[in-house]
Amino acid sequence: MKKEENARFEVIYKEGNGFKTNGVFQVIVDKETGVNYLLWKCGYGTAITPLLDSEGKPVNSSNGFNF
Repeated sequence: MKKEENARFEVIYKEGNGFKTNGVFQVIVDKETGVNYLLWKCGYGTAITPLLDSEGKPVNSSNGFNF
C-alpha cells in the first residue's frame, strides 16, 4: 500500500502483534485538528476513541503534546 503524502491521519505509536488474541493498539493523529485517537484492531473488530486528558478534554498534538 502506497503512503499518501496528503493523508489526514498519521500513526504515531503502534503496539501489538496483530494476532486475534491481543490485537494491535495504535495512536493516530488527525493532522487537521491535532486530536489524538486510540485505535484497536483485533480479528474482525475495530474500535476507536479520542484520547482524553485528566480534565476530559481531547489530547491535542498541536498544543505541544508528544506521545
